Amino acid sequence: MAKILLENYCFPENLAGMQEAIQQAINSGEILQISDRKTLAAVLTAGVQGALNDPRITYEPNFVPVMPPALPSLPVDQLIRLVRNSVKLDILQNNVGYLRIDRIIGEKTTAKLGSLLRENIWDRVAHTSSLIFDLRPSNTTKELWTLQSIAGQRYRKKKDLIILTSKRTTGAAEAVAYTLKHLKRAIIVGERSAGGSVKVQKFGIGASKFYITVPVARSISPITGQSWEVNGVSPSVNINAKEAIGKAKSLLVIRSAIPKVVQTISDIIRRFYAFTDRTPALIHHLQSIYLSSITSEENLAVKLNQDLQAVSEDPRLIIKYAQDDAIAEEESQLDNIPDDLESDTSFKVEILQSNTGYLRFDKFVTSTAVDKLEEMMNEKVWEPLKDTNNLIIDLRYNTGGSSASLPLILSYLQDTAQKHHFFTIYDRIQNTTSTYDSLPGITGLTYGSKRWVYVLTSYNTAGVGEEFAYLIQSLHRGTVIGEITSGILMHSKTVHLEEMDISITVPFINFIDKNGECWLGGGVVPDAIVLAEDAVDHVHEIVGFHKGLRSLIERTGELLEKHYAIHEVTLNASKVLLSKWSEGLYRSVVDFESLASQLTVDLQESTDDHRLHVFLCDLEPESLYEVPKIPTAEEVGYIINAVFKVEILPGNVGYLRSDMMMDVEVVKAIEPQLIKLVWSKIVNTDALIIDMRYNTGGYSTAIPLLCTYFFDAEPLRHLYTVFDRTVTTMSEDMTLPQVSGQRYGSSKDIYILTSHITGSAAEVFIHAMKDLNRAMIIGKPTIGGSLSSGTYQIGDGMLYASIPNQVVLSAITGKMWNISGVEPHVSAQANDALTVAQRLIAARFLKKQQRN
Repeated sequence: MAKILLENYCFPENLAGMQEAIQQAINSGEILQISDRKTLAAVLTAGVQGALNDPRITYEPNFVPVMPPALPSLPVDQLIRLVRNSVKLDILQNNVGYLRIDRIIGEKTTAKLGSLLRENIWDRVAHTSSLIFDLRPSNTTKELWTLQSIAGQRYRKKKDLIILTSKRTTGAAEAVAYTLKHLKRAIIVGERSAGGSVKVQKFGIGASKFYITVPVARSISPITGQSWEVNGVSPSVNINAKEAIGKAKSLLVIRSAIPKVVQTISDIIRRFYAFTDRTPALIHHLQSIYLSSITSEENLAVKLNQDLQAVSEDPRLIIKYAQDDAIAEEESQLDNIPDDLESDTSFKVEILQSNTGYLRFDKFVTSTAVDKLEEMMNEKVWEPLKDTNNLIIDLRYNTGGSSASLPLILSYLQDTAQKHHFFTIYDRIQNTTSTYDSLPGITGLTYGSKRWVYVLTSYNTAGVGEEFAYLIQSLHRGTVIGEITSGILMHSKTVHLEEMDISITVPFINFIDKNGECWLGGGVVPDAIVLAEDAVDHVHEIVGFHKGLRSLIERTGELLEKHYAIHEVTLNASKVLLSKWSEGLYRSVVDFESLASQLTVDLQESTDDHRLHVFLCDLEPESLYEVPKIPTAEEVGYIINAVFKVEILPGNVGYLRSDMMMDVEVVKAIEPQLIKLVWSKIVNTDALIIDMRYNTGGYSTAIPLLCTYFFDAEPLRHLYTVFDRTVTTMSEDMTLPQVSGQRYGSSKDIYILTSHITGSAAEVFIHAMKDLNRAMIIGKPTIGGSLSSGTYQIGDGMLYASIPNQVVLSAITGKMWNISGVEPHVSAQANDALTVAQRLIAARFLKKQQRN
């Protein structure tokens, strides 16, 4: 049995260990005790099917093979009758072709009847607008290839092709359905096909009268690398086979409308879409989009929506199936806004604790009421609020209104000495661009720009209320606190298509802030997200935090000026921090965490030094470079094994992996063991690979000692110069005149492997070796870490700044090393660096041999 399977089964790779498994089953004796032949066949079948996960392998006792008689070659007239009985052609309504084939026509029959088949069947099919290809009863098998040339007209790729399948569809019909489905040339409608086989064969097992059925050939699709065998072809639309024709007809109706739908959507976008510069790309994409697998209106809507949003990068451009939750078209809210204003109902003004003003209004008025609004606000709002320390503007119940009143309200929150640009509106339908600036002639008092403004929002804040909250953030005029706004304001128009139950929502207005950024809707995210009912209480907490904010920013600048290694850079950085404070960029900061994040961004941006960062810590952080502990005798072996890995590679190439830079005092303390366990194994190699891909740094004190081993005793080499800002000194680091053990010398090649996580002191070693042309660097640029950083407390709180206080100067140029990291000589993926180094070494050795 094992021999038969090994020689004939079409998946030989699955048979590893089969012979041993059968022998093990025999040795167990259990299978030999089964006397009933049918039971034995069932046990064998279950065992092999389970082991190979193939239900086609079966055992049968007492099978008598019958050789079918050879069929005579049929004359042409009988072949014609046979084809007519197995092929049915009909032209349905709307010029839809229906072709049913109950038996795939073979090659010999095609050769005899080619012209007749073409004239009576294919030429009629070729002129249909779409085709239903019915393979539900088909059952034969043959290898399938496309042909370079065919007689007659091809069925154009743009025409829809639907293949009908059933549980009885098998053989070549399955291969046809599977291939055309995965070529994305046909939609399969019906049931999962039978999952037949290309070829199965029965073999007698010796003289036992047992037969085993084995699949001896398999079909592999070059498209998917998989097969339709056993599992069958899964339909694109799963439906009972009896209902498949009706489903196919309705599907063709949907598909026939797709070109008109695409054209209608293109016209709507061309006419209404506010981003006119993006329109050509959208139209081009719509015309070239692949829609041959669409099987429903909902499917089409999802596909078009995904593609258009990906191309436009605009979440406001939405295509939806109309039976989904309806997208309500934005209606003008102007009709809901009364022109007559009453201060008692339109505005609520209070003075809260800590002399904080409170202003609530639930609607933005129309343009016709703006003049009256100015008069009322001057008397009823700004007069009682003029001497408050801060102002709360409550929009939690504001459902929108007219944008016309935005410039007036925003003007009261600015200084009148200069003109301020607030926002711009582009209207695609009107093809107009309107600019909104501060109003020059407002009467009465203004609140000005110095005092803090806190805007409260909720999920109910909508329409122009959202615009106001967005502008407060983009103008850096205040802090938004509460819940994310409703997000219903999309500045869009919704059109329902006539051809299908599909609607398109297209933004026809672009709301552009003073920075040129277009607001894409979706709700305003507050600077501090809290429940709407807790927003007022949270304001008082943030007000207390903001009182000490300027001093924390100033203190950060002072620490930078005092400790940062490059003093000239810090002067500009301090000015940048204070400038951003005065411009309101810190009004979005609401706690120590967001302050640390903002300070880090601003410091790194102003100094171009990614090593600077501010962080939050409940406890005073320990020094990163505290005095190292000298290991005990018991710890030495563990430390060496943890930090170093040594190996001799082919060609007498040494390999040394180092994952940490140890302090020089630790190195001296364990020096005898290091030389014995590490150095002595690689010192006599012909070339050395030093792997620092996983070395994130450590102490720099041992670098001169380490470098010394790779240079001759004379002359001493200048490695680099360190400027330490903490003590304002310059120190030159040199190779040492004497070391323990044998030197590697300066003549043998050294290769250092790097990665994106190689950092700190490891980079100093690599940079020195590269500067002095002593090593070839292979891998990725290093991280660009600090040689030494100090950690300083900002004020008396939980905020700390990590500030690099040393800078390294090149021994060759005298210039500061680039803080962006060490660039390799040979760029390679970190995982491939070792292989690249070995190839380079082999090439150099070969070149030397050829010279000699």
